[in-house]
Amino acid sequence: MDRRKFLGSLAAGGLGLLAAPGVWAADAPVLFPVPTNTGITGNVVVVGGGMSGATVAKYLRLWGGTGVNVTLIEMSPSYTSNIMSNTVLSGQRELSSLEYTYATLTGHYGVRRITSRVTSIDSDHTRVYYEGGDIGYDRLVLAPGLEFDRMPGMVDVSQYDTDIPHAWKAGPQTALLRSQLVALTPGQNVVLTIPPAPYRCPPGPYERVCVIADWLKANKPGSRIIVLDANLDIVVEKDNFSTAFTTLYAGIVDYRPGSTVTKVDVGARAVTYDDGVGKSWTENAGVINAIPPQRAPKLLADAGLLGATPFAPVDVLSYASTNPDKSLIHVIGDASFTTQPKAGHIGNQQGKTCADAIVRLLAGKPLDRQVVTNSACYTPITLTTATWLSAVYQYDGTSRKMIVPSWHIPAVGAPAGAIAATAATTENYQDMLVWFKTLMGDTFS
Repeated sequence: MDRRKFLGSLAAGGLGLLAAPGVWAADAPVLFPVPTNTGITGNVVVVGGGMSGATVAKYLRLWGGTGVNVTLIEMSPSYTSNIMSNTVLSGQRELSSLEYTYATLTGHYGVRRITSRVTSIDSDHTRVYYEGGDIGYDRLVLAPGLEFDRMPGMVDVSQYDTDIPHAWKAGPQTALLRSQLVALTPGQNVVLTIPPAPYRCPPGPYERVCVIADWLKANKPGSRIIVLDANLDIVVEKDNFSTAFTTLYAGIVDYRPGSTVTKVDVGARAVTYDDGVGKSWTENAGVINAIPPQRAPKLLADAGLLGATPFAPVDVLSYASTNPDKSLIHVIGDASFTTQPKAGHIGNQQGKTCADAIVRLLAGKPLDRQVVTNSACYTPITLTTATWLSAVYQYDGTSRKMIVPSWHIPAVGAPAGAIAATAATTENYQDMLVWFKTLMGDTFS
């Protein structure tokens, strides 16, 4: 099967278009063949080892072959999945169960690993500088994830690590937020803030509200979760989340849309916000989960890769920068600016699209202009039930964007171009577990 058909099969048959995001037939990932000599040569450096970076590194070797040297620079020895990390807060999972190493990428696919932090990019001389050295490239792929800004009133972003964890990057902050919930005195409230879209999902904010509310209901009688949403309404799966907030978690979830946070007092555990109609209010809480505004890392800004938004504009046929002076640099995943959601599943698909494009460019072949990607996401609503959301994107030559094709009809209550489950079910929850295992296997195995 050629690469374009492979990508198409993943978007269509493997992940579902007009029904639930399908689960792949294999319950456990199977290793692909060892890379062979395709005659294609080149040096590709990948910065960032998350869902996008790991995928592009793997498929560059798989499709490009032994002549394509791939170096992955990532300062962490392993990756902790944001997908499913909300279930750590409810005690259903241990954080260690979400940890994935790079052993297969290096041992099986021959990806070279440098465990370090990238400090700068010299696009004029095609070199990447990191703590301890530098390396040249023919093509550079940036998949660095996100950086998080301070909330108003905060002194330093380090307060997220010690006092009010956002836990939007799975890891120590996830464990800290879990411990704060466990220590919460019954009757004390949790305040959760949601920034304006776009933001990365997962972990999803409305999903997190449900997971925490379900846990409070069983473990902290009298406690509520107050949701200060900067958006004017629920952004995704409005029907499913509205139903959960008003039925399953009536009296526990206090949802307040159009709320702009103006101050977070870390010491007093208080959040002040504007309610959108000219009034200011302050809520005290036992736990504050302030989810901050998000942007591409400063590394990309310093390299001249950002546009009018805090993310990097790219040509979605290859994910190369639209800055003509940076055409050898590709940006994938959360740091890129596209019409697709910032999600782990999309990151995996962008990694494959980018790998295919780079292999074609190294071989002197034209880019594939029939690119299709699929965004799929499952959402736990209770300890045993889940919903799902899925959308298909297809390259449009006129707008040069990934758009939802006209034949993809959205479901009632779903955002434009997406289809969603009609209810939270136990079957969806079991499908979610298989989907997650398969997606992570495809990325890291």
